[in-house]
Amino acid sequence: MRHYYSADAIRDAEAPLLQRLPDGALMRRAAHGLATAIARELALRTGGVAGRRVCAVVGSGDNGGDALWAAAFLRRRGVAATAVLLTPDRAHRAGLAAFRRAGGQVVEQVPPTTDLVIDGVVGISGSGPLRPGAAEVFAAVDAAGIPVVAVDLPSGLDVATGAADGAHVRAALTVTFGGYKPVHALGDCGRVELVHIGLELPDAVAAGFEAGDVLARWPVPGPRDDKYTQGVTGILAGSSTYPGAAVLCTGAAVAATSGMVRYAGTAGQQVLALWPEVIATPTAQEAGRVQAWVVGPGLGTDSAGAAALVFALDQDLPVIVDADGLTILAAHPDLLADRRAPTVLTPHAGEFARLAGSPPGDDRIAATRRLADQFGATVLLKGNVTVIAEPGGAVYLNRADESWAATAGSGDVLSGMIGALLAAGLPPGEAAAAAAFVHARAAGASALDPGPHPAPTSASRILAHIRTALAQL
Repeated sequence: MRHYYSADAIRDAEAPLLQRLPDGALMRRAAHGLATAIARELALRTGGVAGRRVCAVVGSGDNGGDALWAAAFLRRRGVAATAVLLTPDRAHRAGLAAFRRAGGQVVEQVPPTTDLVIDGVVGISGSGPLRPGAAEVFAAVDAAGIPVVAVDLPSGLDVATGAADGAHVRAALTVTFGGYKPVHALGDCGRVELVHIGLELPDAVAAGFEAGDVLARWPVPGPRDDKYTQGVTGILAGSSTYPGAAVLCTGAAVAATSGMVRYAGTAGQQVLALWPEVIATPTAQEAGRVQAWVVGPGLGTDSAGAAALVFALDQDLPVIVDADGLTILAAHPDLLADRRAPTVLTPHAGEFARLAGSPPGDDRIAATRRLADQFGATVLLKGNVTVIAEPGGAVYLNRADESWAATAGSGDVLSGMIGALLAAGLPPGEAAAAAAFVHARAAGASALDPGPHPAPTSASRILAHIRTALAQL
């Protein structure tokens, strides 16, 4: 599990270490890890370390000190090091002294022969976009195509939201210290590496599933299991106008687990043509017993769609509401007023705005938490970074490595996967987080099939790669 901590939590955890350790020791510890990561990046990009050239762009304060100390350590490995001091009179004194003792040179601008730039402008205490001088330096770096390694976070990004309100650094690699911060999931940080510096950290503000976490939770049939004990998923989706949504949603539930899927609706013929193992009936009342309902994809917002949603929410069973179901719920939020069983809502930004009365904005974690508390339901806010919040509880972040899932119908696939995991007994937040993780992997795999280079994909191809993504775990 990857945990994300607030900037205040990191600073509070650093305080006792700063009191116990000799002056500057914690900074040197962090800078040594930074220098090691930079050396690896240089070797990866250029085939070597000695003889390469780095330039630190340095602001005031400790972030600049980290960059200067790291450049000094790199000098010991034969790296030529320069530094651009954006505020020369406020550069970190000890770091600058060490840099100069090691043979580093202060320059006015990044030399064009530089192999890698170190962003040491501002750290986790900074806010707002780059100031004009720094923005000019990094515009030239971008134009020259020089890769950037950011110290703690790319300067100009908000540490809590990852948002950029103007000029900011575009990093190929971000090296952070002590613990991950929300920006490392929510912002454009490139690859992110964590350097442990001995912090004792409190509870995290959010967590992110990794492969092992998903593997530990995804249902695997045991020797005594049968099709019923593994969970029966009920699907209320599709209509004469949108039968494809039913096909995608139902097929994803079939692919996600080894239990049973029951489909109820008008698209039974189309569903059975592709998934003959599904039990199809015209109405939910005829469907038989299920352990969870998926309601909404392609359902329509007419009286029949509303009746299907009411039916599912009236059951004492987990329900995931998506697409048209969310539109109906936005008009009738009282449908969740007395509900006690788990409910998962999966809006994209537009659906979120209808439910909440306003768009999620830059602070997607806070907005998702508010909506979860408002409805008493687990909320999954879709996006390249999926934000999942449980009412009054945990927050999960799932960052996709690519954006191939941004295609029509992929949300229907995700809903079917979540429904199958709910039917198998996973708690709602974990079901949503695990499904989002595998969904992103399946999207990536579908874009690379047949490979070796990615190409546009589609929801039906993502569905076809769910088992591939699970097998890779």
